[in-house]
Amino acid sequence: MSTDSSEERYEIPIAIDQSDIDVMGHVNNVVYLRWVQEAAVAHWSARATPDQQKKWKWVVVRHEIDYKRPAQCGEKIIARTWVGQATDLTFERHTEILRAGDRKLLARARTLWCPVNAQGGKPSRVDEEVRKRFSVPNDPVSTAHP
Repeated sequence: MSTDSSEERYEIPIAIDQSDIDVMGHVNNVVYLRWVQEAAVAHWSARATPDQQKKWKWVVVRHEIDYKRPAQCGEKIIARTWVGQATDLTFERHTEILRAGDRKLLARARTLWCPVNAQGGKPSRVDEEVRKRFSVPNDPVSTAHP
């Protein structure tokens, strides 16, 4: 796992399991969404402090995904993720699923996440430190809700 500090990209390796393969002989579309979530969780776990991880959890409020190429059993895959813009209660995250051997784009996703209070499960605004770390710097924070 690595973080590219110049571009704020975070990558994790992904293994394709035989159960990921659908009747068409390639990775099922739903599996790509699982990889998007795994990359986001890994990024949060690697970059958030233990106190932040105890205080906030995240739920998806929207997924958008474009499938570009199929992934096949036996291929090595990389999920690359980075943060985008934030509003009061949504944080945008981008993810690309790449074939490791040639770095060809297999899928691209945009996901909106909402922070929730870990104790009560209610949507919750995060502190400035989390906002700076998990949203694009210098973007104005909108008070609008999607």
